[in-house]
Amino acid sequence: MYFFCIFDKKSVILCQICAKMELKVIAYARNGHSDKFGIPRQSREESPIETRIVFEPEFAIPEALRGIEGFSHLWLIWGFSENNSKQHLISTKPASNKDLPPIGFSPTVRPPRLGGNTRMGVFATRSPFRPNPIGLSSVRLLRVEKNTLVVSGADLLDGTPIYDIKPYLSFSDSHADAQNGYADAHIDDRLHVEMPAGETKLTEQEKRDIAYILSQDPRPGYQDDPDRAYKLDYAGYTVTFTVDGKTAYVQIIETSK
Repeated sequence: MYFFCIFDKKSVILCQICAKMELKVIAYARNGHSDKFGIPRQSREESPIETRIVFEPEFAIPEALRGIEGFSHLWLIWGFSENNSKQHLISTKPASNKDLPPIGFSPTVRPPRLGGNTRMGVFATRSPFRPNPIGLSSVRLLRVEKNTLVVSGADLLDGTPIYDIKPYLSFSDSHADAQNGYADAHIDDRLHVEMPAGETKLTEQEKRDIAYILSQDPRPGYQDDPDRAYKLDYAGYTVTFTVDGKTAYVQIIETSK
């Protein structure tokens, strides 16, 4: 049985009765996602959003990246650094051994895409509320800038700690016959996005980024009120939008306070 013990912001200890493994933060993700609301639920190939993987000084060694430019995609192993919710935690003893300490997590979670009421086993979901707060994302490597990797397709908050990076291998990591379980029913949950006419505050890249974020429908699955206004913070802007049917309407774009 394992326990996460956070000693400081840059080091996590994974402890067992007779073993330890220290996870060091090797880099941080940097992008426009300043708030959890609006972060894509999955890493997606078509995402135009660029994320910079900025290495910590200890790991900013050119030799450590030698050969990486030959790979089109990478795996990022990272931490749910903003996962502070207590409502998903319960104390229960594993049925296999009643002498072990309680497990500090909920064995079932409620995926937002299923409306927020249906429970699934935590290991059958990609919920951030897990026994070990570790995430895994497949991203496209766009370029290498000195000791920084620029990638697209990441589903990460700005400042997310990165614990490891590995090359994605198409001959072993891609499975053409893979089944997606209950997630198959939500593959095409996309919105058409309408921006205000004559919008001049945003760059063309920022417009593409925000349109992509809204097309993924960041609302909880149980909310479907066309009169409700939502606010999304991205790249220094606050975007107010509504959703009616399958269309997201951007109402206001203003500089974040």
